[in-house]
Amino acid sequence: MPPAFDFDALRRRPDVEAENLFAVDASDRLILDEGADALRATAAGQVVVIGDRHGALTLGVIAGHGALDVRTSQDSLTGERALSNNAAVTGVTGFRSLALGEELLSGARVVLMQLPKSLGELDEVAETIARHADPSVAVFAGGRVKHLSHAMNDVLGRHFGDVRASLGRQKSRVLLARQPQPSPPTWPRRAFVDELGIWVVAHGAVFAGPKLDVGTRELLRFLDEMKPDARTAVDLGCGTGILAAMLARRRPGLEVLATDTSAAAVASARETAAANGVALIVRRDDGLAQQADASADLVLLNPPFHTGTTVHTGVAHRLFQEAARALAPGGELWTVYNSSLAYRPMLARMVGKTRQVARTPKFTVTVSRRA
Repeated sequence: MPPAFDFDALRRRPDVEAENLFAVDASDRLILDEGADALRATAAGQVVVIGDRHGALTLGVIAGHGALDVRTSQDSLTGERALSNNAAVTGVTGFRSLALGEELLSGARVVLMQLPKSLGELDEVAETIARHADPSVAVFAGGRVKHLSHAMNDVLGRHFGDVRASLGRQKSRVLLARQPQPSPPTWPRRAFVDELGIWVVAHGAVFAGPKLDVGTRELLRFLDEMKPDARTAVDLGCGTGILAAMLARRRPGLEVLATDTSAAAVASARETAAANGVALIVRRDDGLAQQADASADLVLLNPPFHTGTTVHTGVAHRLFQEAARALAPGGELWTVYNSSLAYRPMLARMVGKTRQVARTPKFTVTVSRRA
């Protein structure tokens, strides 16, 4: 890369910042290097970036390879904001953020992407590329070797006739896919959950797919106990929207907001609500940034215990703070989490008086009351 672009200037904010978390790694650099020859043969508007975490690929391909009118798609709104922040710091412009779909990929001849941790997400992304990109498209999909699996080659092989791996470098590797084989769309997927009596709809990037995960099951046991006089409720980090849909169905007079940073989750929650005929407000948000202070009577939260592929509790801590800010006095935060994480003292400090409602060797359910 020319010295005009400084990868070290990139930051994760507003995502979690920590000593063991980085805005750029060796896989970003390897993806750009492996795609260099193909990038030289592209014209304006023919380069697409998918899954860029904090802007290294998007800004790197513009500043280091002269790409023009780059289209980029990030599932996470937090990632989009990090890209915008890093663009402002570095002064790099010339990209558009778009949703995964035809507008993003039409005419694309080079796609640079970080391999997602979910095979479902990879399948939906690869399927969409093969259906909409130029037939000559070359896909450079990279990641850290410790997070790669042969199953990723198999998933790409469903949608591309030629899939091969690069040599490894600095514990990173790139999969190159060519010869797209378009097929009818198979995402989103839906399933009927008998124990709940509802349909669940899921896009590939959503945790647990169209199923009921065990943590959500624990929280659902207490729907009738959750602040009976609440008028407004938030399913924070809603995923497929199961909690929000069940709450809205059980308590039809309650205004329920389902919110998530993930575009795939928001789309899934909307479709889950529609499939079950329940009224939800669904919003893509970075935490609860768009929610006014002291505006919610009830918040439900099944927080992640990782950021990207790194196990880290920073995201949960941030969501606790957001919930505390958004809760009205006397409001309740109901949380389910892995018992080993022992969040109760932190919830008491950040939100208010916290009591344990249930505990198993795997999960704990707590309710925190805002003073």
